[in-house]
Amino acid sequence: MTYSGAVKVGGPASVHELTDLMISKAAVGAMNNNAYLLRCRATGEQLLIDAAAEPEMLLALIGDDGITSVVTTHQHGDHWQALAQVVGATGARTYAGRYDAEGIPVPTDVLVEDGDTITVGRVELTARHLTGHTPGSIALVYDDPHGAPHLFTGDCLFPGGIGNTQQDPEAFASLLHDVETKLFDRLPDETWVYPGHGNDTTLGEERPQLPEWRARGW
Repeated sequence: MTYSGAVKVGGPASVHELTDLMISKAAVGAMNNNAYLLRCRATGEQLLIDAAAEPEMLLALIGDDGITSVVTTHQHGDHWQALAQVVGATGARTYAGRYDAEGIPVPTDVLVEDGDTITVGRVELTARHLTGHTPGSIALVYDDPHGAPHLFTGDCLFPGGIGNTQQDPEAFASLLHDVETKLFDRLPDETWVYPGHGNDTTLGEERPQLPEWRARGW
């Protein structure tokens, strides 16, 4: 089936099959969070981005092969409700941004800095620290050698805007700056964007709207 990125709570995961990586996207919980299971096709190793809710569903998605790691994109509670149960069942290593780890009630094994590399099998993901939605939000970039990059943005970038900054002008300016300089300025329009809630998009779809976002202040 063609991957669309459209999933709903209670429905099946949608699978994006790349040459070296399989990305399974599932919607979970009362806030319609997206969780992403990444599987290296060469080794079978798996990594989960945001154990947001519904641990039984996520463990079923993970399957008998287990996961080696879980990355939490930021400290907001709707992104880690299932983290303790998933880690307890799998023994996975936990990753989170250095400046958000204290707000996550499950201990973080690896504190992630801007530019750090996280691996899943033979696949490398590069972390980008984005400040404004939370102090230590991270996005993950997979620079696919066979095609366009793939970008997991947590709650920092969505179709139609950046993440919520609680009407704080300083936080908004910070997040917009980081999203522009670390994502839009470094990655091509073809970059596929996987947000923490809702449908996917591309940087090319969103790039023309940057002046409008700046002008409206959210």
